[in-house]
Amino acid sequence: MARRPKDRPWLMRTYAGHSTAEASNALYRRNLAKGQTGLSVAFDLPTQTGYDPDHVLARGEVGRVGVPVSHLGDMRRLFEGIPLERTNTSMTINATAMWLLALYQVVAEEQGADVSLLQGTTQNDIVKEYLSRGTHVFPPVPSLRLTTDMITYTVHHLPRWNPINICSYHLQEAGATPVQEIAYAMSTAIAVLDAVFASGRVPDARRGEVVARISFFVNAGVRFVEEMCKMRAFSRIWDRVTRERYGIEDGRQRRFRYGVQVNSLGLTEAQPENNVQRIVLEMLAVTLSKDARARAVQLPAWNEALGLPRPWDQQWSLRIQQVLADESDLLEYPDLFEGSHVVEAEVASLVAESLAEMDRIEAMGGAMAAVESGYLKSELVSSHAARRARIESGEERIVGVNCYESTEPSPLTADLDTAVMTVDPANEARVAASLRAWREARDEERATAAVAALVSAAAGTGNLMEATVACARAGVTTGEWSEALRGVFGEFRAPTGVGGAPVAGGAEEGTPLAAVRAKVSRTAAELGSGRLRLLVGKPGLDGHSNGAEQIAVRARDAGFEVVYQGIRLTPEQIVDAALAEDVHCVGLSILSGSHAALVPDVLVRLREAGAGDIPVVVGGIIPGADAAALRAAGVAAVFTPKDFGITRIIGRIVDEIRTANKLDPLDPSDPLEVSA
Repeated sequence: MARRPKDRPWLMRTYAGHSTAEASNALYRRNLAKGQTGLSVAFDLPTQTGYDPDHVLARGEVGRVGVPVSHLGDMRRLFEGIPLERTNTSMTINATAMWLLALYQVVAEEQGADVSLLQGTTQNDIVKEYLSRGTHVFPPVPSLRLTTDMITYTVHHLPRWNPINICSYHLQEAGATPVQEIAYAMSTAIAVLDAVFASGRVPDARRGEVVARISFFVNAGVRFVEEMCKMRAFSRIWDRVTRERYGIEDGRQRRFRYGVQVNSLGLTEAQPENNVQRIVLEMLAVTLSKDARARAVQLPAWNEALGLPRPWDQQWSLRIQQVLADESDLLEYPDLFEGSHVVEAEVASLVAESLAEMDRIEAMGGAMAAVESGYLKSELVSSHAARRARIESGEERIVGVNCYESTEPSPLTADLDTAVMTVDPANEARVAASLRAWREARDEERATAAVAALVSAAAGTGNLMEATVACARAGVTTGEWSEALRGVFGEFRAPTGVGGAPVAGGAEEGTPLAAVRAKVSRTAAELGSGRLRLLVGKPGLDGHSNGAEQIAVRARDAGFEVVYQGIRLTPEQIVDAALAEDVHCVGLSILSGSHAALVPDVLVRLREAGAGDIPVVVGGIIPGADAAALRAAGVAAVFTPKDFGITRIIGRIVDEIRTANKLDPLDPSDPLEVSA
């Protein structure tokens, strides 16, 4: 039988970057040599949130979850030996997207590239930062201006660049249902396009060019059929919106173009080898259907729930894509689901429900108004709480976590300390020293003048991209660019969504939540304190607040008075709040890997303030050796993703409060008692 011709495969990427620009450059070049067809740059949290590596909030975060890029020199080293004119680069960057694109453009110019040929994507979706990821900087209105300025600039100067990647990926990880994921992403796209066209900077005749360069970045979970139907619904709604709302007649310009990373936070620490089949199933959901196939795919590694993947782990994920594209016959056939009554019914249902939710958001004044009111965040926290309750009850089964928990020893995790990659703690000092050397060597007068021009442009109405490119050329740093705009626009603390979340699980007599409520009430009575008070704190720059929010909601439902001020706090601020609120326990949530630097700082400050008897518990992606070190330093308990039972965690927090206050232990037959 003759072989059929194959379609062109999707772009294959690996989300990567760590430690330094030099180390990340070496990783990119190795990955490209292994057959990767595009780059996906992970920036560290200081870069994403607009801080230089010597800022107090950057402590413990430099080079942890991505590469630090503080100035033009870093960007040069990041792409040394990689011809940008022939490379498709995705940059996961939002609040500081304009700055990183400016650096990228200047490096391409230095390479001699024709910037009109540059291809790639800046994520640049600030709405999902307010709702889920937490790397926002500026309030919604000026943030939308930055996005608008970038889009209009690229239309005229970088016409093949995707200036925004409407990102529903993190919405799913924050608890979004498929309907919410579609509706919130589409409402964000509408807010952006409305602002761009209202700016008057794009002639009506070029509207189609703008729409054609809007891309999306989605999440694919393990519910295979649902995810595949979701992508078909996305495509159908985008075609309708762009045709009816914006009058785009060219079908090619209305095409729904998306890249995907399959679900990372859905990967498990328990029996992590199961993550491989999860990743494969999730990839199939966005590749099997030709009419709704992803344009680019990046896969996480099997051990991301344990820590930073090694190059070999990333290679394994790349090979999964290559086997599907090159060895299977997937790319030889037309759409496999065309005409399926089951698929069509599910897609139609998703379209109808999503359009209804989009109408609700429109009636509120659009996506930005729904962010500022707290509606979108509250809905996400509520749906996430409902999902967690289903997992805890066993209604939603996760293999190796709440069912089929018995397991043989895994050779993949026989030595957990080498099963993930670690970043040298001394790296931060080296990066900060390099930054100081850069500042000393640059033309200070030119840099100062460039920042002044940026401030003047921000205070006016001109396009900020030109002034930003000038700052990049003048040697301005990431922190200086952001600080200049903070001075004009201010900063934004997004709603937490905790207050409006309903009780997620039943609290009837005999339920686990009722038992914990009784423990909380009894302990509070014995202490004579009225109510137990729990401070939930997120030190550093980690914006993944889903876990912290769920702990706060469940502790509230269990009878605690909860103090939760959101993300991005210094250890000093957390300790000050603990003392001011006279809390009985401090709970710290860190997923970025900065726990080794920040948690001991909190402990020391509590002791120095005479409050060392307040128990501190910590949750996050924390390797076993680090957990042991934290307990040795004085942490009462460490919780990692394998501790999926939030009600049990709250019960354990009560136990730690009792121990710290020398109260007698409660009945050990209590089913909520768990080991350390």
